Amino acid sequence: MEDYTDDRRPVGRRVTPARTAFRRLAELTELGSVTRGQLAVLAQTLPCTGLINGTESHLLTVLVNTAPAEAFSRSGRPIVFKSNRQLAFEVGRSAGRVSRILSRLFDLGLVTMQDSGNYKRYSVRNPHGEIAEGFGVDLRILVARYGELNENVNRARAEKRAKDAAARRYRGALRNVRYALSSLEGCTSVQAVGNRINRVANIVGIPTKATEGKLRRATAVIESCVDRLMLLTSAQSNPGEKTTHPYALNDKQHESTLPNQLGSNGLPTEKLAETAQRRAGKEHATSVLDQHQQKVRTSTINFDRPVLVGIRDVLRAAPSLTDFGCAPRNWSDLVQVAPFLCRLVGITELVHCSAINQMGRQQAAVAVAITVEKTNRLEVKSPNGYLRGMTKRAAAGELRLSRSVFGLAARSPPREIC
Repeated sequence: MEDYTDDRRPVGRRVTPARTAFRRLAELTELGSVTRGQLAVLAQTLPCTGLINGTESHLLTVLVNTAPAEAFSRSGRPIVFKSNRQLAFEVGRSAGRVSRILSRLFDLGLVTMQDSGNYKRYSVRNPHGEIAEGFGVDLRILVARYGELNENVNRARAEKRAKDAAARRYRGALRNVRYALSSLEGCTSVQAVGNRINRVANIVGIPTKATEGKLRRATAVIESCVDRLMLLTSAQSNPGEKTTHPYALNDKQHESTLPNQLGSNGLPTEKLAETAQRRAGKEHATSVLDQHQQKVRTSTINFDRPVLVGIRDVLRAAPSLTDFGCAPRNWSDLVQVAPFLCRLVGITELVHCSAINQMGRQQAAVAVAITVEKTNRLEVKSPNGYLRGMTKRAAAGELRLSRSVFGLAARSPPREIC
């Protein structure tokens, strides 16, 4: 005789620890603090949090409006006794779809189910006509969690408003900088700024789909590019005018030495040196050359000494990190923000990874910060090639990051570092 196997699916409602906890919370809820109108508004606004979709919100609103307003008073019991077929007719879905939606709402803790023995929904009344016991969709859990869910809705709305404001500022800044670029066509420096703006726009993509933090950082980058364009405009309008150093202290003016500067007799220094060498003779020139080579060796030995660089030194050397909205507070922050900086200036991931393999994550992050700062100052036209060159010098043992950091810090404007 063959064994009989029943392949029918198990009958009954799935029981989970979360559902049990929600049912206990509903039983301990005190009614009267929240009205039916407040719950209906909450059910309609819950989709903005991403917790439920529009169909689930519609069904939850129908459940709340089905229960009488007196059921949410202190002596009431907000339980809905409509069948799945009746609810399906009201929401325009099938009965099976309504059953699955109710199961999902139960898992999310928005409703609880009070089941009878045969899973029918009905009420049991006492001799006075009051509901003594009810089997159906219990809405008391919605009253218990009203404060939490309403706070989530308010937070989602605040985040949406902040994101919309950031998107408006980003689009306005992008529109302004593109208008400024169109009025300054033909300059190599302007082309470099335009390429950076295009990279920023490609990283952000569609503003409505980008995060608020990405939009704020992109806006800061664009505003710094606008400032750079204004400096280029003023430099082109007054090319031969002498300008005072913008960061001179105590009214002291330090001007750069011009190439081929004139000597005391009005002749260029190169011609004076050539005349002196011709007069001194070959032996004197050889001795001077030896002394110069000895000085170069001594200075090289001094520069080879390891110098410790702090994170504050890096911030002073690369103030553009603060302008871009990603100023690191420690080394781990600098390492984490390095990939974003690479995408910002156009450094490929392959070049960045090779720098990490050669110098380590911390030193590679410092090299990226130096590259970004020099690119922002328009001293470097190819950030990708510049970082590749630094990696090659590090492999040859000729890279001195401390010299670059302190040199940039000396040429950076004084600013307060938090």
